[in-house]
Amino acid sequence: MLQTKLVDSNLIDWTIKLRRHFHMHPELSGQEYETAAYVKERLAEFGIAVDNRFSAPNVVGYFKGTEGKKTIALRADMDALPLQEEGDKSYISTVPGVMHGCGHDAHTATLLAVAKWMSSNPHLVKNNIVFIFQSSEEASPSGAKQLVKEGVLDGVDAIYGIHYMSGVPLGKIGFATGYAMASSDDFDITIEGKGGHGGYPHEAVDPIYIATHLIQSFQSIISRNLNPLHAGVISIGGMQAGNSYNVIPDKVTLQGTIRALTFEGAELMREKTEQLTKDICASFGAKGHYHFIEGTPPLYNHPEACEYAKGIIEKTFGEDVFMSIDPVMGAEDYSFYLKERVGAFINIGMQGEKSQYPHHHPKFDVDEDTIPAGIETMLQLALNA
Repeated sequence: MLQTKLVDSNLIDWTIKLRRHFHMHPELSGQEYETAAYVKERLAEFGIAVDNRFSAPNVVGYFKGTEGKKTIALRADMDALPLQEEGDKSYISTVPGVMHGCGHDAHTATLLAVAKWMSSNPHLVKNNIVFIFQSSEEASPSGAKQLVKEGVLDGVDAIYGIHYMSGVPLGKIGFATGYAMASSDDFDITIEGKGGHGGYPHEAVDPIYIATHLIQSFQSIISRNLNPLHAGVISIGGMQAGNSYNVIPDKVTLQGTIRALTFEGAELMREKTEQLTKDICASFGAKGHYHFIEGTPPLYNHPEACEYAKGIIEKTFGEDVFMSIDPVMGAEDYSFYLKERVGAFINIGMQGEKSQYPHHHPKFDVDEDTIPAGIETMLQLALNA
């Protein structure tokens, strides 16, 4: 366990108890009403005002600093996953088919601990603080996108968020500077051909055959259109066609995902997949219908915020604690905040025996020994900005 400067054992115990309460009572994306009510009750106890302008079940609290020259936003996500939890822990989920399999229970408890500490030490908080308890990180529509649209970042100078990570060693804290996580967009494609007998293919327009060309052509976008220095992925995850040995169907549907590590790459792949769908289908005498489903943009950690965060981590915990992390092709809707304001998304390591399973696994659990470092990190970032 990393040594903390501001966080004491009483706050740690309080936070762990709170985290276990959230873990036992998970709620799916967009349904976090009981969690939100609990958060509001705690904020009221701390004397922190809740801004009711924002759509439920999001909760946004506001703390006025002694100087108020800067306003810093801190974010936690509240939603759970549609998973049946496995294991024998004493605080296992009480909701069938729903569990906190990504650490959002700990994120919510951590941000409440930060609020509790600030309410007890108001004279030490110079900056204004916006506490964002966000709904629906795991599913669309994105809670972050909605809050940004509603103006949650109005007047905010910088925003910081943390994620307890099973893939980062316990005792390490880090992030990737610049592009850190990929965009995540989806698409549906319908290929309308002309059905026919399998023995007379010349009388049909075979949408399955056309689909094979389309799938292959999408990979040329990665190899021949996308800048080789910009990572990108196009994957087809679903295909529905005919159901007979000797009947050519008249229609094929495809479902896929686009992921990119740059804004330019994401837009390029969207444009090219749509263009190839229409052009290749037309060249075979079929019609191609392309439906784009916007997800989350790439997550861009601003270099100036990263430099500041690294300094805070090294000053607080020691120079050997910070860990530079490679970008990943996973996605996070925290990226919507970073499109609008300077900030960073920081990984708090917890890889070890207790947190040996990956995120979104039925046996995933948070190593609670890392929670003090999470609270301390958020406090130091907010107080010293």
